[in-house]
This record gives sequence, structure tokens and C-alpha cells, in this order.
Amino acid sequence: MTSSIEHKQQQIEATLRLAPVIPVVVIDDARAAVPMARALVAGGIRAIEITLRTPAALEAVRAIATEVEGATVGVGTVLTTGDLATALQAGARFAVSPGVSPRLLDAADDCDLPLLPGAATASEAMSLLERGYRHLKFFPAVPAGGHKLLGAWAGPLPQLRFCPTGGISLATASDFLALPNVICIGGSWLTPAAKLVTGDWAGIELLAREAAALQVT
Repeated sequence: MTSSIEHKQQQIEATLRLAPVIPVVVIDDARAAVPMARALVAGGIRAIEITLRTPAALEAVRAIATEVEGATVGVGTVLTTGDLATALQAGARFAVSPGVSPRLLDAADDCDLPLLPGAATASEAMSLLERGYRHLKFFPAVPAGGHKLLGAWAGPLPQLRFCPTGGISLATASDFLALPNVICIGGSWLTPAAKLVTGDWAGIELLAREAAALQVT
């Protein structure tokens, strides 16, 4: 039986509250997935988004789901109904999309995998609220208007909480985390490509510790 939208929203909220930052990971070599995830968890970052942008992504999700204790692995760049199905089969615990389409939302209704849909405008956010979504991704956060735009939505859209993602760095993270309608942020700076290639797991753990120490208002 498919979980209700409210139950899946509760699951998404629990995931988003695991840490102030969800790392957005582009991984080219699935062999790096387990040590990377262990480094993130050791640094206090438990929710990990693996983007479906490389052939290694689903294998990385499977490896983290089965081998890394304490990790909650999800998939990003979900664009199609097939992406939802394969992510669920791989062991993902949540899915993230850069935007939405009616077909993707219909598929999410019929899938047990909780979806964090993307919105870049107030109209998109309102449409998702009508579908029962209270937790959204604000993407691309900086190009779409940054923390000032997102903060302006807090008054007219008090029911919504956001995970802004796109262009945010450690230096600007607090600008977003200080907003009353932000529950956490997404960031790619925790797993830079150079550290993944060289296997600098200590360096990734350090970046995770810095991110985990950020304060959410």
C-alpha cells in the first residue's frame, strides 16, 4: 500500500532535520561511495543526496544503503517516473527533484519514496502546497533570488519549509539558515571532486564537521 502524502512529508521532515546541510554529491566512481559516506557520517552529516547525473550513481546508492551505518541516502536530479522507481529499488530513502511536472507528481503519489520537489517561484510553491507538499527544495537558490527572495516568502507562505540548494557555500550558508522558513540547506562543497578522486576522506570529514556545526534558527 502506498504511503499517504502526509506520511511521506513527515518522513522528509525527519530526514531534513538530521543536519543543517545535506551534501549534494556527484560521484563518478562508485568505489568511493562507502568511504565518502562514512566520512560524512563521522563528521555529523547523516542525510546524503547522490545525484543521478553519472552512471555510477545508483550503484553508489546501493552501496551506501547496505554498507554505511547511520547514513540516510537519497537520490537527486530525479526527472522521470523511472527515476523514482529505480531509486527506490536501489535502496534510496528519499528523492529530490530540481523542479516538478504533473507526471512526476502523479508518480510520486503512487510511490512509497518520499519526494522533495523543487520550486523557484511563489506560484510553483503554491501549486505544490495544493498537492500536499509542505517541504520543498528552493532551486537554484542563489540565481533564483537568494536568501532575500526566500525570506520574503515566509510571510505569505508560512506553511512551507525549504531546503535551498544551488550556489550556496559555507560562507553564505548562515544567510539561509537564519530564515524562519528554512529547515536545512543543500550544498556541494562538502564532497569536492578533487577529494573524491584522491580519497581524502579526512578532508571530507572535516568539511562535514564544519557543516554540522552550523546553526539553524
